[in-house]
Amino acid sequence: MNPARFIGRNERFELTRFELNKRLSFIGLELSERGKFMKVENTSTISEAEQRVNRFKSKLEQRNVHSKIYEYCNAELLSENYFHSVFEAVKSVAETIRQKTNLFQDGSELIDIAFSIKNPLIQINDLSTETKESEHKGFANLIKGVFGMFRNPTAHSPKIVWKITEEDALDIMSTISIIHRKLDYKK
Repeated sequence: MNPARFIGRNERFELTRFELNKRLSFIGLELSERGKFMKVENTSTISEAEQRVNRFKSKLEQRNVHSKIYEYCNAELLSENYFHSVFEAVKSVAETIRQKTNLFQDGSELIDIAFSIKNPLIQINDLSTETKESEHKGFANLIKGVFGMFRNPTAHSPKIVWKITEEDALDIMSTISIIHRKLDYKK
C-alpha cells in the first residue's frame, strides 16, 4: 500500500485503502493517504467501521444527494478530499449541461446559451408564466454563482490556500445535487 506503487492509479489506491481501513478499524488502525498506519479507536460493528472509514460519503448518502455526485467524484469522496470532491462535483454540472445541449462553451457563456428564455436548450419548467421564467433565470444565475464561487477558486488556487471544511463541502454538494435534480426535468 505504498502510494508510490499507485502513481497514475489514485482511484485504485483510494478504493483499496477504503476497503482495508474498514477491516483495520476493528483492531484500532487506519492507513493514511500517505501510506502510514495510525492508531484509532476500535470499532465493533460493520456499520460503525463503514461510517468511520467514510464519514463524508455516509453524510452525503443521508442527504440523498443526486447520483451524478457519486458518478463524477467517487474516488475523491472515498478519500474524504473535500477540495477535489467539490471541484469534480461542480465540473459535473457543466459536463451534464454540455451533454444535454451538445454545446462546447464553458462558464457563463454555456449557461447563457443553454438557459436562454427565447430559445432554451434546457428548461427546468414549462416557462408558461412570468414566475416560471423568473425561476428559470434564477436557476441559471445559481449555476453561474456555483461556478464562480466553487469551481473557479478550486481551479486557480491550491488547496492549502482555499481551505474547505466538511460542513461547507456537504452544503456545496447538496446545492450541486439540487442543480442536478433540476437538470433532470423533462418538458
